[in-house]
Amino acid sequence: MSRPESGDRAPAFSLQTDNGESVTLADFAGRALILYFYPKDDTPGCTKEAIGFTEQIQAFADAGAAVLGVSRDSTAKHAKFRDKHSLKVLLGADEDGTVCEAYGVWVEKAMYGRTYMGIERSTFLIDGNGIIHDVWRKVRVPGHVDAVLERVRAL
Repeated sequence: MSRPESGDRAPAFSLQTDNGESVTLADFAGRALILYFYPKDDTPGCTKEAIGFTEQIQAFADAGAAVLGVSRDSTAKHAKFRDKHSLKVLLGADEDGTVCEAYGVWVEKAMYGRTYMGIERSTFLIDGNGIIHDVWRKVRVPGHVDAVLERVRAL
């Protein structure tokens, strides 16, 4: 499994979103994209992260960046999650896991002594030319959104 890093061309993708539309990497050409992967809709850490990005969505837009959250949940679950928490970030449904695989975030995890496959909370800052500028893996939610916003403003 490849794990794209800073300086690599971002893997192309096409996803259905919480609003029922399709979105591709090419749709963001000419502006930065914050592509963040999270394990599951409506869990504590994932909710805090989505709310954090939502609270700063205008600051990201002002800095010339869009935000797209991705998990393996369905578009219907994404829509329910969005509505429950008044989220303003776009949520992409990677139900078959191809985008998670392409970005190297589908990994073996361990909890309570058992191992399983899941999404490693990760964020990719992709510039307007489709090049990965920064990568955060094993993200801890507190302070993360501010750190990403700081990097976007430095582009």
